[in-house]
Amino acid sequence: MASENEVLEVLRQVEDPELGMDVVDLGLVYEVAVEGPKVKVLYSLTSMGCPAGPLIAGDMESAVRTVEGVEDVELELTFDPPWTPDKMSDDAKFILGFG
Repeated sequence: MASENEVLEVLRQVEDPELGMDVVDLGLVYEVAVEGPKVKVLYSLTSMGCPAGPLIAGDMESAVRTVEGVEDVELELTFDPPWTPDKMSDDAKFILGFG
């Protein structure tokens, strides 16, 4: 069975093409739930009109499906709470210039 940490690690391979950083460090992944072979990822985007949204979702689903034991992936996009730069990791804030 997959673990939450395994899922988060593969999600680090998914980049927001506009910012050039992975979705985990950007703070876009709000929650990962693993129930047997099913994984649910609750995530957000930097804005409601993010043109890369469909690409990011497709890359996230493909990445999660590579985790051993995962048979079903459910992605849920939310804007509640809305994403803000304070959700980023310290490294991401530094690299993108958010002191």
